[in-house]
Amino acid sequence: QNSELFTLTYGALVTQLCKDYENDDDVNKQLDKMGYNIGVRLIEDFLARSNVGRCHDFRETADVIAKIAFKMYLGITPSITNWSPGGDEFSLILENNPLVDFVELPDNHSTLIYSNLLCGVLRGALEMVQMAVDVKFVQDTLKGDSVTEIRMKFIRKIEDNLPAGEE
Repeated sequence: QNSELFTLTYGALVTQLCKDYENDDDVNKQLDKMGYNIGVRLIEDFLARSNVGRCHDFRETADVIAKIAFKMYLGITPSITNWSPGGDEFSLILENNPLVDFVELPDNHSTLIYSNLLCGVLRGALEMVQMAVDVKFVQDTLKGDSVTEIRMKFIRKIEDNLPAGEE
């Protein structure tokens, strides 16, 4: 697929959301919600196409996200840095975010998290493989930072809740 077409289509989506909602916080929430719904569905495609087995820990999950998933869907490989001492939190550094090609944030949208869809996608996909995570942008080149940084924090393993008698 043509990445420029995707980038422009995504830009049109964000522009429409900015027109439809009162403030940037509401747009950020909608982008996260849309991303979550995409992630919930995308994980099946990812698992089928990548032949990745179950990850044994959060470090392995980070490697799969950065080296396989981002490469497969966005054509980039973010670096994994800033691990917390407990190994439950890390940063993905995107030297180049394809979603923001041709984008400049207007002054009246300074709190817009333009690529927030990515946070939702990661959250939704990981939830489908029994991992509750918190995902947020902490740096963004659109806001003058030198890199784009997504912070991921493992919250808990989601236990399968099977109906009684169906173990």
